[in-house]
Amino acid sequence: MNGLTIDLPEYNLWRGQMETVVEILADGAAFEVEFSDRSGHTNESLGLQPEQLMVIRFEPASPDTK
Repeated sequence: MNGLTIDLPEYNLWRGQMETVVEILADGAAFEVEFSDRSGHTNESLGLQPEQLMVIRFEPASPDTK
């Protein structure tokens, strides 16, 4: 699970909003991500750069985790 690090008001998407990476593009230089509602309906599908995404962890990560 991932979240946005920026606001994208033109898509009605906001920092911290959860999304799912569905494809890795350009050897990891970009990602195709989908934003869905609670029922699983995809609202937006966008290409984003790594710095626009944050990894959401459900357990504490060690300091060595990248």
